Amino acid sequence: QVQLVESGGGLVQPGESLNLSCTASGSTFSGPWKYWLRQPPGKGLEYVSSTYPSIGKSFYRDSVKGRFTISWDSAKDTLYLQMNSLKPEDTARYYCATDSQGTGRGQGTQVTVSS
Repeated sequence: QVQLVESGGGLVQPGESLNLSCTASGSTFSGPWKYWLRQPPGKGLEYVSSTYPSIGKSFYRDSVKGRFTISWDSAKDTLYLQMNSLKPEDTARYYCATDSQGTGRGQGTQVTVSS
């Protein structure tokens, strides 16, 4: 089973941007679907975005549409999440995964949006 490693989080002010990255440790990021999930403080895991690179389809939760962009670099075997115009409600630990249940996710990367 693939083990994924997330990076790129940090503490930013509202309106700023971050670009998260996800790679596979010791293997390839297999599977047609690639997901970003997040877990806000005190809440469960929630869907953020997903992509099916071979057919060029990407999807987003409503609250991040127009602000977040998911992308896949097959040459680098790396999944990205470009997050612009960040809001305090985006504060969460972010995970990449091979399905919506979070399979393969790693330790995650913390994103904190606060003034």
